[in-house]
Amino acid sequence: MKQLNARFFAGDTVQAAQDLLGKIISVNGMKARIVETEAYGLDKASHAYKKTARSSIMFDTYGHVYIYLIYGLYSCLNFTTDKNRAGAVLIRAAEPLEGVEKMQKNRGIEILTNLCSGPGKLCLALGLDKNFNGLKLGNEIKILEDSFVANICSSSRIGIKLDTDLQWRFYVKDNLFVSRTKNLSN
Repeated sequence: MKQLNARFFAGDTVQAAQDLLGKIISVNGMKARIVETEAYGLDKASHAYKKTARSSIMFDTYGHVYIYLIYGLYSCLNFTTDKNRAGAVLIRAAEPLEGVEKMQKNRGIEILTNLCSGPGKLCLALGLDKNFNGLKLGNEIKILEDSFVANICSSSRIGIKLDTDLQWRFYVKDNLFVSRTKNLSN
């Protein structure tokens, strides 16, 4: 499998969110296929709506890891995008491929479809936390291309209150590993 280079992440955030579907995350001896993403740019629901110390990574880099906490408990994995504007793609869910026993141990569960079916679950399963924040993709975390072809669906993003009209959540149609909330088939 070929590793994606930084140029992949240099373009438009919404396009990158779609193009990441089907790609493989490789980290800590584990691999998982990305099956659900959300795009965040300069919209009101994004950390980048206002540049802060936390969101500066979305303005200053592309092809880097951006991890933040939600509810003060759960890490969320993002990849920075768009070399000309602020942007990042939230990885909402992934299908476990390799190192499944390690993922199950990390999460303390055995149900395969529940291992990585949400951003917090994904980070727990893959052992990702704030220590990965700011790292350039390609070393500790690799994104790999393979021949998977995704049948892509879209909907509004989950858990936001602003710019809810933007259809910037993308997922693989009928995939059992997509998060359960708003799993629409359109």
